[in-house]
Amino acid sequence: MPPTQTTSAPAFTFADGVPVLTRTPAVTRALLDGVPDAWLRADEGPETWSAYDVLGHFVSGERTDWIPRVEHLLAHGDAVAFAPFDRFGFREESRGKTAGELLDTFAGLRDASLARLAELGLTDADLSRPGRHPEFGVVTLGEHLATWVAHDLSHLAQIVRVMARRYRTAVGPWTQYLSLLRDA
Repeated sequence: MPPTQTTSAPAFTFADGVPVLTRTPAVTRALLDGVPDAWLRADEGPETWSAYDVLGHFVSGERTDWIPRVEHLLAHGDAVAFAPFDRFGFREESRGKTAGELLDTFAGLRDASLARLAELGLTDADLSRPGRHPEFGVVTLGEHLATWVAHDLSHLAQIVRVMARRYRTAVGPWTQYLSLLRDA
């Protein structure tokens, strides 16, 4: 039997990513709503994030990153850099809030972000519009929007990985079959 042929991924269209962005709050809720605090607060060691931290980061990103940067790029192009994003700003914002409160806030903010995105009526041609990132320099709207989708998926994977690793030693010899529990 001949080897299976692989094909390259189709060209990026942001419309393909919208269903992922739409589902992220529900997936996050399904993973985290009502689980014991030990699941929410577990991390992978010093300077790593717990599932609760990721949830707070999702909320912070909705407020200050994704749509605000889209609007900034549309207004200023690459003439004015985006405001830097405080990757740790969620800590103060999340303090004292329950996971349920953060899940509700994230869902509401994401709904508003996607509604605003739809209002903007972006076209495939808009994806090549330039903006200026404070660290990376010139970036395109398409790169920013693709990053939004990949960012969601990356953090969902992080939540699952952190939760699974709570059982790293408990599974005994099965660790060899559970790649999520092994260090890369």
